[in-house]
Amino acid sequence: MKMITFFLFGLAVHMVFFLSIFDIYFTSPLVHGMTPQATKLPAPASRLVLVVADGLRTDSLFTPLPNGSSRAPYLRSVIEERGTWGVSHTRVPTESRPGHVALIAGFYEDVSAVAKGWKENPVEFDSVFNESRYTWCWGSPDILPMFAKGASGDHVYTHTYPAEEEDFASTDASRLDTWVFTQVKSFFQSAKSNSSLRSSLLEEKNVFFLHLLGIDTNGHAHRPMSQEYLDNIGLVDAGVAEMVSVFDEFFGYDGKTAYVFTSDHGMTNWGSHGAGHPSETLTPLVVWGAGVHNAQRVTEPQPYNDRYLQDWKLEHIRRVDVSQADIAPLMATLIGVPIPVNSVGVLPHPYLNNSDQFKAESMYTNAIQVLQQYKAKMTQKKETTLSFLFTPYQQLTESKQADFIRKARRLIQLEKYEDAISLCQFLISHALKGLVYYHTYDRFFLGCSVVLGFVGWISYVIVVILKMHTGLNRCPNLHKQIPSHTLARLCICVTVVITVFLLILNSPVTYYIYCLLPVPVWYSVLKESGTLTDLIHSVPSLPLWKCLGYFLLVAFGVELLVVSFFHRAVLTVGLTVLSLWPFLSGLFDKNKFRSLSWFLGCLCLAAFPLMPVVGREPNMHLVTCAGLVTLFTSACYLWSSRQRTPLHLYDRQQFVTQMFHVAVCAYVPYLTHSSLQLKQGLPLLNQLISWATLASSMLIPLLSSTRLFHRLLSIFLSLTATYLLLSTGSEALFPPVLSWLMFVWLNMEQEAVLAQGVSSRQELSTIDFSAKIDITNIRQLKLDDVRRSYFFVFFIITAFFGTGNIASINSFDPASVYCFLTVFNPFIMGGLMMWKVIIPFIIVMCTFETIQVATQLSSRSLFLIVLVISDLMALHFFFLVQDYGSWLDIGTSISHYVIVMSMTIFLMLLSVVTHILTSQRFILWRKPKVHFT
Repeated sequence: MKMITFFLFGLAVHMVFFLSIFDIYFTSPLVHGMTPQATKLPAPASRLVLVVADGLRTDSLFTPLPNGSSRAPYLRSVIEERGTWGVSHTRVPTESRPGHVALIAGFYEDVSAVAKGWKENPVEFDSVFNESRYTWCWGSPDILPMFAKGASGDHVYTHTYPAEEEDFASTDASRLDTWVFTQVKSFFQSAKSNSSLRSSLLEEKNVFFLHLLGIDTNGHAHRPMSQEYLDNIGLVDAGVAEMVSVFDEFFGYDGKTAYVFTSDHGMTNWGSHGAGHPSETLTPLVVWGAGVHNAQRVTEPQPYNDRYLQDWKLEHIRRVDVSQADIAPLMATLIGVPIPVNSVGVLPHPYLNNSDQFKAESMYTNAIQVLQQYKAKMTQKKETTLSFLFTPYQQLTESKQADFIRKARRLIQLEKYEDAISLCQFLISHALKGLVYYHTYDRFFLGCSVVLGFVGWISYVIVVILKMHTGLNRCPNLHKQIPSHTLARLCICVTVVITVFLLILNSPVTYYIYCLLPVPVWYSVLKESGTLTDLIHSVPSLPLWKCLGYFLLVAFGVELLVVSFFHRAVLTVGLTVLSLWPFLSGLFDKNKFRSLSWFLGCLCLAAFPLMPVVGREPNMHLVTCAGLVTLFTSACYLWSSRQRTPLHLYDRQQFVTQMFHVAVCAYVPYLTHSSLQLKQGLPLLNQLISWATLASSMLIPLLSSTRLFHRLLSIFLSLTATYLLLSTGSEALFPPVLSWLMFVWLNMEQEAVLAQGVSSRQELSTIDFSAKIDITNIRQLKLDDVRRSYFFVFFIITAFFGTGNIASINSFDPASVYCFLTVFNPFIMGGLMMWKVIIPFIIVMCTFETIQVATQLSSRSLFLIVLVISDLMALHFFFLVQDYGSWLDIGTSISHYVIVMSMTIFLMLLSVVTHILTSQRFILWRKPKVHFT
């Protein structure tokens, strides 16, 4: 197989592996075709007011002030006198759209929605708004339109402010909430003189939704402990009190209005959300009004193990916790509309102040609604599975379903309402477990197919390495090799059998890809069976103990890298061990100065994984110091290089310009931060400098000299300038330290090659990227190249996780992008943060490309070893996903798997482009490239 064909085939295989995790774990849980279910008894409320304080933490609302008073006196009085309260437990991801979908539709968001920024509906779903007679909404343009778009008919009306108002640099973000309250008051004032609108408002089953974004915006901009955030809570509390007066006055104090106050998610101390920290997943819930229990005082200890009740001084008031999706059936029951058909919420009946019969009938309706989803899911799976292979969920077979329904109905008729409620809760529990069972029915089958393809691909890459890039003495024995025509016929037969089987099951197209992919992969492996035979014949001539030692070290190293994804401190241990390499390998005797530089560089870099990734206060002085360190090290590099290879005037001018640019970029974050602190907004000049720097970061190095050392330094300066603009503290020191270690690594690898007598010394500053490489000087792989490849993978992981955890959404401070923009835009902000992560990756990648030139290796040979190591890591994470039980652990392993696969695909894309361009003698970024052999 030609090399370009190999890389394209490998790229396609890895794209399948990458997408498989989404198809196996992130398919939409929704089913359709169910009939809406509503309680037939009269509803206790005629209308419902839902107030969602976006980003409000539970402790921020419930914790009293030091003097014993509350920063939300109105809601506190509701809790203590005329309402029921509790904690609503959200799920990861703790973002605005998934939170609102859980609140209003009753199910947990399909992860595919992230592709649309959680603003559009990837799958249509039912909601309380859709089931209502009319719904009026006021608030953010990011949330309200999705419920209006998903509603059937034209009965959901939205009123939003311009998206530009969501500015983190705003002088007072609480004005967003003031806007909502003002608009609601104006709306009801105009309704008094509008007979048509008034008539609609007086009808039953109406919903009013107030989305308050000010608290979330202030939390992002100033942190949840800031005075701005806490004052905004007081403003919301006063606004809610005023809204209750407005509703009571308009509806003539009829006592038919139910109120629900909650939050979509919380917020960490450092002003972010998205992960599973309790400060993000615990949100307040306060319900009062028509059909809701008044506050109930208790004297016995409540069944909660946390200390929140004592901290909040609420141990004497009954607390009723719920899952976030439970709020949807609660709201639907209060106003008598059908529960959303896709809801997985369980009605929290302790909130209801109604007859036991109403509670039992409502729970029965909830049970039938969930059971309908279970039946639809079971039917869907049964239709796509052969009858003799179908295994039903044993706890809820068709006969057991009928038995449960008959018993529940009988208990209600006998007025044994408590027993009926318990039975309905039991039925809902089993139906929800059955939904998960059928939703994950094919997961094991698909996982086995992907693993089979994964193992086959890794085996094939190892075969290619042994066949093309090693010095094994090969003695082909065609008689012991499987005949190609026999192997081809066997693979065709397997393909036909799998295809027919999937056709009978009416499987989706992706199933064909996952199940058929292992066939050509294993065909390629078995076709090269002669290579494996030759390896076995060559075993007596190999240094077995050395090979075994390298194998154990690589296995331990891969496991170390996997563990580092969960515990960043492991990278510190790894870097400490790597610092001893010159002393253990004997290189210290060859060059003491470079060996000590390597030792100190590893130890300095080892400090970064120990630093906290979140919760840090901005320290712009450290960003300025990082700029000074960059200038100092660059000056030292240039002075050292000048002693060996003098700079041309043009190159000298460019480096001076780049260093001046770095100095400017080191000062811009300080100026921006000061301006935002004074609430003067983002200075336009700073914004222009930031975007210009970003746009030119990959272009400026093109203008520098093609000599190896000078090109690397130009890349380092250009990328560091951008990194400084995206920094808020100590992480700004990471690129200078990493670059220092990379330059030392480059020199140390050259020393290692010289110590092995593979090549003669050549000054790095004299190597020209544009010079054509003599193919005859390209050497074969040696065992030490496995160590070299492992170093590269280790530094790549360190570059990813050295200053943060990209697998966790809340590891990044939104303040990092304030030099570029302050108006909320998830795609641009996310893109900037990802570019910040990729910058150290590029620095390591460029160094590795240079090492291949300096050590006289074909660029593809080392890359193949890197491919094996990264694929072994990905396979490890895939197995972890299969083993974990909790969704949080599964999500963590999936995110790590996605990171490794993304890294591998990125490396493969870069390698394919490199091969195409170098074969045409075109220099990409004027970087060193090796012609493929």
